[in-house]
Amino acid sequence: MRGGQPLVEVVRLGLVSYQEALRLQQVYVNRHRSGPAHALLLCEHPPVYTTGIRHKPYPEPLLDQLRLLGADVARANRGGLITFHGPGQLVCYPVLNLCSFKKSVRWYVDQLEQTVIALCSRFAIRATTSPHTGVWVGDNKICAIGIHCGRYITSHGLALNCCTDLSWFDHIVPCGIEGKGVTSLSAELRRHASVEEVVPHLLHAFTQQFNCQLTEAAQDGGESPTPVTSAGTSALTNLKDN
Repeated sequence: MRGGQPLVEVVRLGLVSYQEALRLQQVYVNRHRSGPAHALLLCEHPPVYTTGIRHKPYPEPLLDQLRLLGADVARANRGGLITFHGPGQLVCYPVLNLCSFKKSVRWYVDQLEQTVIALCSRFAIRATTSPHTGVWVGDNKICAIGIHCGRYITSHGLALNCCTDLSWFDHIVPCGIEGKGVTSLSAELRRHASVEEVVPHLLHAFTQQFNCQLTEAAQDGGESPTPVTSAGTSALTNLKDN
């Protein structure tokens, strides 16, 4: 904790498989055993459909059809139903000890939603919440949220459509919500909005909403973590695959 604010390490994973992201989340969850070790894992995934714990297992023939599209299929211990992750989607996995923030899962989900709403407002997009979890622009979901929380340690998180190929969602009922659609920042702005462009805005909104400070993860060379500026950028090179 620095200056009374929790310190959160930003870890930029780049393009990483969903299974590897699950493994890395567990690594960061385990770090909390010796004290607060807050982290914000940022990544994109190759095409993958994921299912949560709020549903009986999906029929294998249905999953096989999804695999034939060229996507992986994975089951996760997050809340929520089926959704899609893929290139052009900014995925953020906060691994936080809520004891350093507020010991309330409802509060935490609300803060994630408000973080994305604030981000969208920086692009002049009016986003809102609804009775369904996530962030919406009208009747179209722009950001899915599904979390896991054990002993107040969080994992999983949010997936914000930046320049995602939205046709991947045509093959499922996203998050099990009938009669609703999906959208992206690019679709709303009617221009290309890359993940790289959006990340600084997410980091800025996150610091404001969670009243925390961010540092960049040290590079492999063992350099000391670098504070993230209020604009959400840093002098460190992103830890991202080329």
